[in-house]
Amino acid sequence: MPHTKSSRFARELRQSVLLTPSLLLLVVFFIVPIILTVYYSFTNLALTGANAKNFHFVGLYNYQTIFSDPKMWQSIKATLIFLFGSLAGQSILGFFIAYFMKKKNRVFRSVVGPCILAGWVMPEIVVALCCFAFYDTMGTANAFLSLFHIAPIPWLYKHPMLTVVLANIWHGTAFSMLTYQSALDNVSEDIEEAALVDGASRRQTLVKIILPCIKETIATNTMLNTLQTLGVFSLIWAMTGGGPGTATMTMPIYMYNQGLKNYQLGQGTAIGMILLLIGALCSIIYMYLLKPEKA
Repeated sequence: MPHTKSSRFARELRQSVLLTPSLLLLVVFFIVPIILTVYYSFTNLALTGANAKNFHFVGLYNYQTIFSDPKMWQSIKATLIFLFGSLAGQSILGFFIAYFMKKKNRVFRSVVGPCILAGWVMPEIVVALCCFAFYDTMGTANAFLSLFHIAPIPWLYKHPMLTVVLANIWHGTAFSMLTYQSALDNVSEDIEEAALVDGASRRQTLVKIILPCIKETIATNTMLNTLQTLGVFSLIWAMTGGGPGTATMTMPIYMYNQGLKNYQLGQGTAIGMILLLIGALCSIIYMYLLKPEKA
């Protein structure tokens, strides 16, 4: 018995030693940056000047400053519009593409799949430039409208939020499609066929059987898309620069303006902390609303 305990202890010790490099990397590149970000959000750290080196603790001053700025509330509003517009488009479009491709033949799936994946594999800046050219006054969208004798629309100036939301939907739909495609492939066809035999319509089968079966996947996909969308910066910056005015100034744009353009790194990290809390709150809500039911 003692020999067994000592062997188990030696095995666990070896495993701990092997895990040490991974734990060090986790601490250095994940834990420490989070701690420093939290600390810097309570300081007057600046990019230039005396506070760049001799910064000090200022308590809640950064948070009081940014919440008293009207641009902060405008950025929160823009962030929520961009978030929920992107989520709705990516999730719904991705699901229905996966759903209608489920029973299609291999040739059809091999053609449609790569076309949708093309937008996802592109870097955000490339997507932004493609969409900028598409929605430009002399771009493809207005060229198409001209075929119906419709006057050109300055999309990036009259409908800036719509253009960036559509660009992000095009960029991120493939991720939702792949996620739902994997989940739908695991739903037994026997259950669907039994429901159809019992007189259920396609819509009833979808709502009553398929969606409950992939409820966990919906929650996971929504949470991951939320965290990704909250961090979108280069796509919006390249297309509109946060404008016109503050129309598309989401929180990452506002954080960039305060932290790097205005040189107030303490305020920039404070905005980052608020963005992190919004992401955590959204994730908790999704997991609560879409948690699997206990048997």
